[in-house]
Amino acid sequence: MNKQRVLSKPTTTWHGVAPRLLGLSCAVGLAALSSPGAMAQSGGTSAEIEEIMVISSTRRPESLATANASVAVMSAEELRLISHQHIQEAANRLAGVNINRNNGQESLTSIRSPVLTGAGACGAFLLAEQGIPLRAAGFCNVNELFDANSENAERIEVIRGPATAYYGSNAVHGMINVVLPNPRDGGDVMLEAGPRGTKRANFTIGNDYGNFKHMILANGTREEGFRDDSGYDQQKLSWRYQYTTAGGYALDGGFTVTNLNQETAGYVEGKDNYKNKALWDTNPNPEAYRDSKSMRAWTSVSKEFDNGWEIVATPYYRKADLNFIQHFLPGLPTEDNQHSSLGLQFGSYKDLSEDTMISFGMDVEATEGSLLQEQRFPTVGAPALVAQTPVGKHYDYDVDATQMAPFVHMEHYWDNGFDVSLGLRYERMEYDYDNRMLTGRTKDNGVACGFGGCRYNRPADRSDTFANWAPKLGIRYQINDTHNAQLRVNKGYRAPQATELYRLQNTQSVADLDSVEIDSYELGLEGAANAWQYQITAYYMDKDNEIITDSARINLNNSHTKHRGLELSGAYELTESLRLAGAYNFARHTYENDEFSGGVNINGNDVDTAPRRFGSVQLQWQATPTLFAELEWVNSGAYYSNPENLNRYEGHDLLNLRARWQATSDLTFAANLLNLTDEMYAERADFAFGRDRYFTGEPLRAFVSVNWRFN
Repeated sequence: MNKQRVLSKPTTTWHGVAPRLLGLSCAVGLAALSSPGAMAQSGGTSAEIEEIMVISSTRRPESLATANASVAVMSAEELRLISHQHIQEAANRLAGVNINRNNGQESLTSIRSPVLTGAGACGAFLLAEQGIPLRAAGFCNVNELFDANSENAERIEVIRGPATAYYGSNAVHGMINVVLPNPRDGGDVMLEAGPRGTKRANFTIGNDYGNFKHMILANGTREEGFRDDSGYDQQKLSWRYQYTTAGGYALDGGFTVTNLNQETAGYVEGKDNYKNKALWDTNPNPEAYRDSKSMRAWTSVSKEFDNGWEIVATPYYRKADLNFIQHFLPGLPTEDNQHSSLGLQFGSYKDLSEDTMISFGMDVEATEGSLLQEQRFPTVGAPALVAQTPVGKHYDYDVDATQMAPFVHMEHYWDNGFDVSLGLRYERMEYDYDNRMLTGRTKDNGVACGFGGCRYNRPADRSDTFANWAPKLGIRYQINDTHNAQLRVNKGYRAPQATELYRLQNTQSVADLDSVEIDSYELGLEGAANAWQYQITAYYMDKDNEIITDSARINLNNSHTKHRGLELSGAYELTESLRLAGAYNFARHTYENDEFSGGVNINGNDVDTAPRRFGSVQLQWQATPTLFAELEWVNSGAYYSNPENLNRYEGHDLLNLRARWQATSDLTFAANLLNLTDEMYAERADFAFGRDRYFTGEPLRAFVSVNWRFN
């Protein structure tokens, strides 16, 4: 049998299982395609690729050569080079990913999709750290990536397309997973300074005592913000440990806590005003803020038994608390949402032969959540708007949720070059909603609003249950030692989010919603040689029951969309010192049902905020053994900013320059110059309430840092 297709059996010594435990204990379901940075280090030969262990969609590491999934990884070396202020700067270098940065640490995600917004937009993506979702299923937030300690990450992994069968609800368009480093002796300190009073410190320290090792990872950032009243303070702390008991049980766990205090800048309004120097750095919402706290703790227990079964159980606890002003709503109400969860990820694995692996398991999670929306000051505006949005509480409710999902997975390899991956997941999601206010469409004291009634409607207590099946098929053919072709068919889904079900408006007192479903098909070709590597993937996805809010602010399963695209990524060694790398995407996302918006039937239109092309290319130069530089081109194509396709953002091109000088074996100096040409652009553009709106992009800026590594 071709060695590249053999399922290697892990050893039982600690040094043999250390990298394996990270994937198992953290229950990570990603298979990582080697990044351009990793390829540069390895040289790109098939033998070296085979030695790269990646965390697969089966929640345990496997050779890169055996990974049967559409995945990408941002390596440790690239993360050190980028030294990102915002996760967008790193993740958008990967194929299929197009994160929009809003203000401060806010973000809107896109993976093989438009940049999605609204209450359930975050439900289209599973965002995780150590394989544990940052938020509970049903309680996501569009900005939740700031809860991950990406600044201290060992790598960032992405699954493109539905991440089934090991991960279910919310992994509709894809998954982003932040992986922290394994504990080791020693550590490092990084200090960075930048414009507008930006200061950042990053610190790690660890100890290896043999069968027990641990590491502390911490970072903090303070920035004034380039727009008025838009600064933020952010702190993150993680602890990682690994321990082997006398009985051979391997424990792998830790915790992450984060804190964000942000002064939020709102949209700059008016056609093309992101280029207006008088308005570009202003903030029309100086009162806006966002305070977020999060905590996750987990411990994985794994053991390989004499009968060949390997068992992994990962209990975890999660807590999230987010408070902010909704500056985009009339009356500027505050929202406080929080939830806490207890969960367990369980998996069992057995190699039935050197050609066949089978696994089964179950994920369970119990969550207690709450939401309070309250308006403190009178609405300013037309009499109808003032009457419909009164001072006082708008919503005050609790939601208990339970998630249960058994799954089974099988892989088989043949000597003729083919291998197959089959998976199936069943998931049941149940909500128990308790309204803590008066039911209906009144003020919080029971008095009716004028001008047709209050904007906000509170449903009566109720329970809702959603059940979904998710099959998966992957076929891979090893053409020769350096090239392979892949075919994958997946089904993804997500249950409605709690806010879509119970945060209703106008005349809607019951949201009769079904789960969002997507069918995904893709063809891929990848390969590598001594000087180059590439991956080409074409995909087609058909999504039904998409939840939208219509012009009457009613939540409906009323949208059908299609998503087609071509993803190109790779790297080429031009000379011994010059290397070209990058990822570029061609995509089309369209509405596929008759729906009138602004008097226009949008059937066949592009979904808004969905550029048809985007990506980045990096030219990397190893000038000397100690001096490295990179020039990066970042492109965002034009896109429509409303469903009617009547308003359009023209797109932008940015240049970034990064350099690192290793002065000694322990001391490194770095400089990052972003937006070299001082381009005036929009991080995000949309059209709402009859106006073009923009989050303006940051101007030319430079960050300098020093890193000291110690043992």
